Amino acid sequence: MASDFHIYDTTLRDGAQQEGMNLSVADKLQIAALLDRLGVDFIEGGWPGAIPKDTEFFERVAKEVTLENATLAAFGSTRKAGGRAATDTQVRALLAAETPVVTLVAKSDIRHVERALRTTPAENLAMIRDTVEFLVREGRRVFLDAEHFFDGYRFDSAYAVECARTAAEAGAEVVVLCDTNGGMLPPWVAEIVADVRDRVGARLGAHCHNDTGCAVANTLAAVQAGVTHAQGTVNGYGERTGNADLTAIIPNLALKWGGISCTIPTVRLADLTQVAHAISEVTNIAPFARQPYVGASAFAHKAGLHASAIRVDPDLYQQIDPVLVGNDRRMLVSEMAGRASVELKGKELGFDLAGLSDVLTRVTDKVKALEADGYTYDAADASFELLLRGELPCGRPEYFRVESWRAISETQAGAAVPRGAAPAGARGAVPGRDLTASEATVKLWAGDRRLVATGEGNGPVNALDAALRLALTAIYPELEQIELVDYKVRILDSARGTDAVTRVMIESTDAAGVWRTVGVGTNIIEASWEALTEAFTYGLLRAGATPRGGGSV
Repeated sequence: MASDFHIYDTTLRDGAQQEGMNLSVADKLQIAALLDRLGVDFIEGGWPGAIPKDTEFFERVAKEVTLENATLAAFGSTRKAGGRAATDTQVRALLAAETPVVTLVAKSDIRHVERALRTTPAENLAMIRDTVEFLVREGRRVFLDAEHFFDGYRFDSAYAVECARTAAEAGAEVVVLCDTNGGMLPPWVAEIVADVRDRVGARLGAHCHNDTGCAVANTLAAVQAGVTHAQGTVNGYGERTGNADLTAIIPNLALKWGGISCTIPTVRLADLTQVAHAISEVTNIAPFARQPYVGASAFAHKAGLHASAIRVDPDLYQQIDPVLVGNDRRMLVSEMAGRASVELKGKELGFDLAGLSDVLTRVTDKVKALEADGYTYDAADASFELLLRGELPCGRPEYFRVESWRAISETQAGAAVPRGAAPAGARGAVPGRDLTASEATVKLWAGDRRLVATGEGNGPVNALDAALRLALTAIYPELEQIELVDYKVRILDSARGTDAVTRVMIESTDAAGVWRTVGVGTNIIEASWEALTEAFTYGLLRAGATPRGGGSV
């Protein structure tokens, strides 16, 4: 990437401080490879010497990950008060990491110097100068993160600026102004950066947290005021409310900001969505659907008015072509939808509905009527496709017909046995607790063949799933590839309490992709049964199965 603007990623260090995130060394190595593929300039790998996993990461990364675009940075602090950088254990650990770049964190708020470090303002400046000069002499490129800079500037601007100037004079390549508490607003950031730029004359960077919801906006304000080094994390990971989200900063700079776009040519924007989601998988944190640019809903359109305009010109209702960031436009079908929404959604699913006025009218009316009863097709594309097929000549495949079904849950008070010895279907049996087992029986027809099966499971829905599989797998072995991976319940009219209508969404996979189905009923089991049978039907359709069944049992 061109050297006149830096994209600096701190997902592996600052992002990893997010509540609930616990990255292994293997996770960090995998994320580093994904970040390099995206094309960021710098990857901050962690704090060697302070965190054992980070020390191991630096020992392994050079051997196990070939970085083609990014430069690796080790993070650490300035030397301790009263000591010497050359003999400081933590500073020596930074050298031992053998990274081309070392990013030092230093106090720049005089209150933190006196109360947290418990040293003098002059000694803090000496710590900055000594550590930067030592690492530069050792052949390292040094970036300095001026911690709490904006808060420190607003309290004592002279001292905060002197910290930045000292780092620059000692040889720091970049002085990064940090909004560590995340409390700044864009006008404040712009004003402060402009003043520091004029008074220090060094290359400046910005590191913003999102506690006011302004981390990305504050970073852009800093860029406008003169910083040429932007720090952030993928998906906005980080402590408290997170860091500035690079998946928003990068496309904003590359696609919106003409003066910056030419300086970040090696960022592979078309990989942005895939990389963001791949990192979500590694971190085991579900992607945020409404995340700008890379979210599943970022280019999803629901209103009928939008759909009519998009049919004429997609750019009328989307800020960019989603392909530029590796995302897709999605049409959502709902009670807000018109015929245009149904037509566009059908095209997305592979059906040309142009000219089929009667079909469009019937499907639109049916969707609106069903959504009035509690259904939703926003995220249940599979159920919508089955509904649509029912109105088309191709028809909805009938792999099986339901004669009847039932589910029973039985609890035996005080009958629990030790964990590990519980019978199939028992839920977490432990000594002294009640034992609950669920059983379901289904009676189906596949062609002219009658099928009856009973299954046990961990709850009635799992038991129904088991019974369906027992009944159908011999006829449809394709079901062995289908797995239910997510299950969501929504109470639609909570004012009615336990008598409320319930909606269930089920997500299924066959390893090649995922699909979602919806069911609505007067109770959770009824709604689950509908969503479950829809999931099986659509899964068989995806597998290319043909309706079968002959003979009787």
